[in-house]
Order: sequence, then C-alpha cells, then structure tokens
Amino acid sequence: MLDTLKVSDGLFIPMKTVVACENLQDIRQEIDTIDQAIIRLLGQRSEYVQAAAKFKTSAQNVSAEDRVNAMMRQRRIWAEEAGISPDIVEKIYTELVQYFIQEEMKKWQQHAA
Repeated sequence: MLDTLKVSDGLFIPMKTVVACENLQDIRQEIDTIDQAIIRLLGQRSEYVQAAAKFKTSAQNVSAEDRVNAMMRQRRIWAEEAGISPDIVEKIYTELVQYFIQEEMKKWQQHAA
C-alpha cells in the first residue's frame, strides 16, 4: 500500500504506509524519505526567511519577538494535534528560529548598508 508525502507544490514523494512496511529496512527507508523531505522544506523555509529581510526596516523587526512568540504558540498547538510533544517541537523550533534570525540579520545588514 502506497501513500504520498507532499514536500512542496507539485512535489510528491511516494511512500509505503506504516502498515505496508514489512521489515525494519522498509521502516528506515521511509524515515529517511521523511527526513530528506524535512531538510528540503527547511531549505525552502530558509529562502523565505532570507527574502523577508528586504521587507524589514530595523534590526528589531528582524528579531520580531512578538512574531516568534505567536509562532511558538501555534507550533505547540500543531504538535499537540499531531500527537507529538509540544516541548520537543518548541525546543527544535527555538534552535531553528534562532539560527534563521541570525542568517536573516546578516542579510538585512547587507541590504541596509
């Protein structure tokens, strides 16, 4: 039985469903497929973050504390809905967002100069 993983508009990856996996190798292959999709999506996310820098008028707008707080609340809700620990999702996103803010700040400083 196959399922598909939507990675982005127009990009779908065929995958076996969990119940269709017949052994540990199948499971690991599907986990690797998911991880590859996550990394591709993080790359796309990075492009949007970099593009956002040109619309920001100050370093404070880049760090956007209110936006980050609201985003974290929403990610926790999504985690709960997906049956994943909101704490671990927040931890992952905290690291991710800190990294992207640093990268966006570099881009903003280049744009502002």
